[in-house]
Amino acid sequence: MVHGDDRAGSLGSGGRPGGEDAHPTEPIPRVTGSPTPPAPAPGTGPSGDVAELTQPIPTVGQGPGNVRAEQHTEVIPSVDDRAEHVTLDSRSERPGQTEPPERDEASEPRHSGGGKSLLKASGSMAIATLISRITGFGWKLVLAYTIGFSVANDSFTVANTLPTSIFELLIGGVLTSVIVPVLVRAQKSDPDGGQAYVRKLLAASGLVLALGTLLSLLAAPGLVWLYMGDSDKANPELATAFAYLLLPQILCYGASALFGALLQSKQIFGPPAWAPVMNNVVILATLGVYTLLPGELTVNPVRMTDAHLLTLGIGVSCGVLAQAFVQIPALRRTGLSFLPRLGWDSRLSEFGGMTLWMLGYVGVSQVGLLALSRVATAADPGAWSIYNYVWMLLQLPYGVIGFSVMTAILPRMSAAAADGDHERMIGDLSLGNRLSTVSLLPISAVMTALGVPIAMALFSIKDGIGSVEQLGVALAISSFGVLPFAITMMQMRAFYSLKDARTPTLIMVVMTVAKVLLAIAVASTLAAENVVLGITFTNSFTFVIGSLVGELWLRSRLGPLGSRRFLSTLARTLAASVAGGALAWLVSAGIDTVVPGQASAVIGWLQVVFGGTIGLAATFGAMWLLRVEELQPAFNRITGLLRRR
Repeated sequence: MVHGDDRAGSLGSGGRPGGEDAHPTEPIPRVTGSPTPPAPAPGTGPSGDVAELTQPIPTVGQGPGNVRAEQHTEVIPSVDDRAEHVTLDSRSERPGQTEPPERDEASEPRHSGGGKSLLKASGSMAIATLISRITGFGWKLVLAYTIGFSVANDSFTVANTLPTSIFELLIGGVLTSVIVPVLVRAQKSDPDGGQAYVRKLLAASGLVLALGTLLSLLAAPGLVWLYMGDSDKANPELATAFAYLLLPQILCYGASALFGALLQSKQIFGPPAWAPVMNNVVILATLGVYTLLPGELTVNPVRMTDAHLLTLGIGVSCGVLAQAFVQIPALRRTGLSFLPRLGWDSRLSEFGGMTLWMLGYVGVSQVGLLALSRVATAADPGAWSIYNYVWMLLQLPYGVIGFSVMTAILPRMSAAAADGDHERMIGDLSLGNRLSTVSLLPISAVMTALGVPIAMALFSIKDGIGSVEQLGVALAISSFGVLPFAITMMQMRAFYSLKDARTPTLIMVVMTVAKVLLAIAVASTLAAENVVLGITFTNSFTFVIGSLVGELWLRSRLGPLGSRRFLSTLARTLAASVAGGALAWLVSAGIDTVVPGQASAVIGWLQVVFGGTIGLAATFGAMWLLRVEELQPAFNRITGLLRRR
């Protein structure tokens, strides 16, 4: 499935599914009581078409948002320092050229209010996301050191997947993205700036989430069975016990997602970006308490009164609660009233169509997750936790580079869609894909070359070398999926901005069919110890399929997408990345030969630091020689600083 935010990000990601690479820095219309925007082009504006009533958003993947104490208002208007921004050449059409010329973002008009460019705005969110991902990965690492890649870890991981999955199935997709353009429209057109609409939305969402949480608690044993089955290599009783403690997170995730959407509709991105940090800090403190408890977690028999069980379950849920409440001060400063108000707004009826498509989207994606989970838990103890650790490592570069920019682009793309400006949307999409390519592909290549050293550096302290090597190989063979995942998420945003929820759902159907078929093939052809390698490869490969299908359907909707320029950037970056990855592998192999002793965390760190640094430096050096245009502003700035010295 499309993991948000990651899925670990759901604990401090998404998903954010639900979570996300730059685009022209054109001013975003102020969200005030301005007049209703111009009527969009046919097929995109209010015309009564069914498609316009279906505008959900991807799963929380990435994970719920993040907060700092200071409210961070990131407006995305004009370019203040043109040298810092990627230039989109507005080249004239050549004879026979079929693709539309792309706009020069450096030539965009200056907004009277000044403000920061998109790259500057997303840079701040990238820092928050980086800290969130590091702390999120940190607590998962501490969990691995504490209980290892064991049945207990698998049980906790399955139970901790349930709240995010059910939240997305209930209303998560709508809350985490479709709500932003709806709120922007309400703030533009309503005399009260959308205040009444927000309060009614809060009441309706709260009722749905509360009912869903109650029913999920009653159905906890059945939900666990769906993900784990009856395999003697799993522990459904322990997973069910964790589920009773973790399922109340559904309400907390709902509050966090809705608060974040309200802030984003005001173009305030900092607090939602920093909120997961609080979540992760609380969980790290919980694990600190867990390690101080005497004895070990009892799995036979499972007791709800076990101190280890209660500490881990309640502590993790408190982290998600903190993630929601830490955004309230920033909300209060916006002047928005977020006290629920019973009543009905006719625009809430739009969510009927949206919710139906989102139910289809999330429901289909859950089928893929269920297939992978069942195959993993039936094959080898610890396989499912290894899969989730690999996915979390792959999410780290995406979450920092891709998700933060996509969070910033959503109000902008919604405005372009409302105006029927498809050319601007194509420019945003093309530039986002190219910036994702030049930033993610080199990292993907190095992760492929250094998969085992990365696993050794991070995990060899606690568990046996066998499990760590397995994790490293799984990371190496699935790292190619980082860029296709980012591109697929960017494409999903484009469809949602067009108020089209049907197409993303159909794309998810194609991806899930491929995932289920490949999971069946993995279970029937691979040895038990290699199943985890098969399912990690399967997950990444389905994003390749999704990005190709999304490209075709976007072309049919919008026309040429600037693919020629994207393919040129992809080819140059791929060549440089392969060279850099090969050099990183040679450095790693040299260290392994020179440094005496068996594989260990120390050797792993040496290989990661030296191999990764040299490999990335070589990659970006090759990209400079190949004149990869998207990196020229950064290269020019660096050479300018060196010349001044």
